Amino acid sequence: MKNTRTLRVLGLAGLGTLVSFSAFSQDYDSAGYAYGGISLGQSQARIDEPRISARLASEGAIRSSMTRNENDTAYKIFGGYQFNRNLAVEAGYFNLGKFDFTSTTVPTGTYQGQIKLQGGNIDLVGTLPITQRWSALGRAGIQYANAQDRFQSTGSVRIPNAAPSKNALNYKIGVGAQYEVNRSLFVRGEVEHLRVDDAVGNRGGVNMYSVSLVIPFGRTTIAAPRAVAAPVYMPPEPVPVAVVAPPVYVPPAPAPVVVITPPPPVVVVAPEPTPMPMPMDVAPKRPAKQDRN
Repeated sequence: MKNTRTLRVLGLAGLGTLVSFSAFSQDYDSAGYAYGGISLGQSQARIDEPRISARLASEGAIRSSMTRNENDTAYKIFGGYQFNRNLAVEAGYFNLGKFDFTSTTVPTGTYQGQIKLQGGNIDLVGTLPITQRWSALGRAGIQYANAQDRFQSTGSVRIPNAAPSKNALNYKIGVGAQYEVNRSLFVRGEVEHLRVDDAVGNRGGVNMYSVSLVIPFGRTTIAAPRAVAAPVYMPPEPVPVAVVAPPVYVPPAPAPVVVITPPPPVVVVAPEPTPMPMPMDVAPKRPAKQDRN
């Protein structure tokens, strides 16, 4: 089996994008919730023909032809906890099926091999909302897989151990998309890459393409929006118009006529004529004679 570097790079890039943008996503659920689900799909491996040919050559045989089966049905069962809209932790069991090959050899003989893979995993799952219902997914985690090999041969090829097995801890990554059918059911489509070891010293990778049904438990219910009648346009009340009577022309009051009363006529009183003394009257009077007695 051969490592698929392209998928690994894409998976890490996808998860990095989710982590970097998680701070900007909208918080959809105010409280966390648990969930469970099941996935069904197909697994794909890569049979390492050069390594098998080298194994046969060590036994003095030459591979003349080979048939191989590199795909099988895969499934997983999982459960997790969604802390918020952007982050969850998930654990589960997976079964990747089996892969096998058959080689014909010269001198005449056959060499057959088979591997079965299953195990458990724990992942950190990032969610990036795209719309109200669609989200992008990215995951990275560790998995502990059990590899069970079976070998058979005819002719000159010897098999030291016909049924070896091995347990190994490796990483797993994945990317995908999620659609929220309603608040009680999600549908996911994912591709995951698992690094695995077989039981005879080989290391490679298996891809799993799956569709999942996810059921959340105890998710906070959001009340449906109430239907509100469209507001009816009410024209504003007319502003009362103040009726102003036209101004009445009032002629200006006539200027007061100043009547100047002429002063009363000056009466000139002629002075009474002073009688002119007569000469006799003017002569001095003799004093009266005094009585001697």
